Amino acid sequence: MPDLSINFAGIKSPNPFWLASAPPTNSGYQVMKAFDAGWGGAVWKTLGVPVVNVSSRYGSINYRDTRMAGFNNIELITDRPLSDNLKEIEEVKKYFPDHAVIASLMVESQEEWQQIIKDVENAGADGIELNFGCPHGMCERGMGSAVGQEPEVLQTIVSWVMEVAQVPVITKLTPNISHIVDPGLAAVRGGTNAISLINTIKSIVGIDLDTYAPYPVVDGKGTNGGYCGPAVKPIALEMVKELTQHPEIKNTPVSGIGGIETWRDIVEFILLGAGSVQVCTAVMHYGFGIVREMEAGLVQFMNDKNYNTIYDFIGKALPNVTEWKHLNLKHKVVANINPQKCIGCDLCYIACDDGAHQAIKLDRTNGNRIPEIIDENCVGCNLCALVCPVEECITMEKRDDGKQHVTWDQRTQLDDIPTSFNDDRAGGKHHYVPTVQDALKHRSK
Repeated sequence: MPDLSINFAGIKSPNPFWLASAPPTNSGYQVMKAFDAGWGGAVWKTLGVPVVNVSSRYGSINYRDTRMAGFNNIELITDRPLSDNLKEIEEVKKYFPDHAVIASLMVESQEEWQQIIKDVENAGADGIELNFGCPHGMCERGMGSAVGQEPEVLQTIVSWVMEVAQVPVITKLTPNISHIVDPGLAAVRGGTNAISLINTIKSIVGIDLDTYAPYPVVDGKGTNGGYCGPAVKPIALEMVKELTQHPEIKNTPVSGIGGIETWRDIVEFILLGAGSVQVCTAVMHYGFGIVREMEAGLVQFMNDKNYNTIYDFIGKALPNVTEWKHLNLKHKVVANINPQKCIGCDLCYIACDDGAHQAIKLDRTNGNRIPEIIDENCVGCNLCALVCPVEECITMEKRDDGKQHVTWDQRTQLDDIPTSFNDDRAGGKHHYVPTVQDALKHRSK
C-alpha cells in the first residue's frame, strides 16, 4: 500500500488530508472526532480576541440538483475563550500525538502576535497558520484580508511572527487581490515556512426577493461574506499554480484549499504542487466520513500509477501549464458524434449555432434527430462535448499530423501576426460564418 504520510514544512501528518480553519475545527470534540474518522491534520478555527457572531450565518448557491455548489458564510473567528481552546488543543495532542494540529491565529499588535504564538506552542500545537484571508467582519477591524491585500503589512507581521515562533509557520493568503504572487512573495520575504491558499472569496450569493436583503439575512439586512465550496476550485487551482511555478516561491511548501470534495480534487491540487490539502465546505455538507472515500481514491490512483508516496507526483502537472502564447496553433481537433449513443436532445446543435461556430447541422427528414458535424466549420472548441448529457457521445478527434508546431510567440518573433483590422493573417478571416439574413430564416411568423 502506498505511504500517504507527509512532512509539510516540518509538520508531520499520517496523510495529506487536513481540515481547514473553519466551523468543523471549532472544538476539541470535533477535531478528535475527525482524527478518529481518518483525517491527518486540522487547522484550528482561528484564535484571537473572541467575537460575537450573528444569526443567521450561511448562504449558498444551489445549481439544479446540486445543493451548496457554492457556499457563503459571514461567521467570524472563534467566539470561545482562548483558555478553552488552548486546553482542548492540549487534550487533542494527548490522544493523537502523531496527527497535525495547527493553530490559526489573527490578532493586531506585535505584542499580541508574539504572546499568542507562545500560548499555542505551550499547548502543543505542531504549527501556526496566520489568517490573512477573511474577507468579512475582521477586515473591517484591520485584520484578515485587510492584511492579505497589503503585501508590505503582511511581510511585517510575518517577520514579527518569525522572530519568536518555534514551530513551522504557514501564511494563509486571500484570493481577493489582483495578483496572488504579490502577497506570496511578501510572505516568503517575511520568512514564512509555508503558504496556504485560498481563503474565501468576497461575495454576495443572492438577494431575498421579498425583503431585498442579501443572503444570509440578519434582521432584514445582509453583508458580503466569504465564498467557498466546489464552485471556487478552478480559482484555487490557478492561484496555487501561480505560486508553485514562481521561481522565488516554488521551494516554499503550499497547502491547497478551495472546493476540495473528492479524491480527484486532491490529486489535482497535488499535481499542481500542493504538499497538503485543506477541506471545509465538503465536511460541512457531508460530514467527516468523506475522508474514507478520499483515502480510498487516492490510494487507488497511486497504485494505478505506481506511486509510492505523494512526493512521487507533487507538481507533475506544472511542466504542462504554460502561457497561451506558447500553445501550438497547428494542433487541430474536430468533434465527432456517435449516432448510436445520441439521444436526439439537440443541445449540441443549439449550443453551437447560438453560442459558438455554427458547425453542426440538423437534417430532420424522415424524423431524424441526429445532428451532424460540419467538419470544415468545426474549430474544435469542445462546447458540444461539454453540453452533451451522454458520456462519450461526442468526442474530439485529432486531425493534425503532429509534425507542425507553431506558437503565437514564434509568429510574433517572425513578424507574422495580424497588425491591422483586416489582416489576411487573422484566424477568423477565412472561417465560414452564416450571413446575417440567415438568422431570420427561423423567425416565427
